[in-house]
Amino acid sequence: VNLCLTNILLFAMIVKEAMSKNVRTTRPDTTVMEAAQEMNKYRIGSLIVVSGKGKIEGILTERDILKGVTAEGKSAADVKVENVMTKKVIVVSSDLSLEEAADVMTKHKIKKLPVMEQGRLVGIITSTDLISYEKNLIEKIAILLTSEQQSGIGGRGIGG
Repeated sequence: VNLCLTNILLFAMIVKEAMSKNVRTTRPDTTVMEAAQEMNKYRIGSLIVVSGKGKIEGILTERDILKGVTAEGKSAADVKVENVMTKKVIVVSSDLSLEEAADVMTKHKIKKLPVMEQGRLVGIITSTDLISYEKNLIEKIAILLTSEQQSGIGGRGIGG
């Protein structure tokens, strides 16, 4: 019953409620070393790559760095973000349900989705955000169910 209730609530919850609003960005001409230092400083696994006008140009992930720099034996100080970033960026709107966001991640085999509102980058939702949000939701449901039993609410009738 709890899992069923969690699925119903997860479907009703929207991306805006679970996304990170403080999105770290970088420019295409930044070196991978500078970008990696930024990722390390903020303990994040990606940076959204934006042009001077704020348009999303790509996303730089840890995997992009491993594949395009480390595995190639290149120096991160000599490689520009634009040369290793993922250029095809899949974005979602902030009013998408968490279940639908999870479906997008699964379909495209990605873990990070920039969130857009009216053409503006307003957040990022990650697979970690979804897991944390669902765990928090399950804990709240458990408290709710426990408090209902303790208060005598839940179908046993008055006094009994």
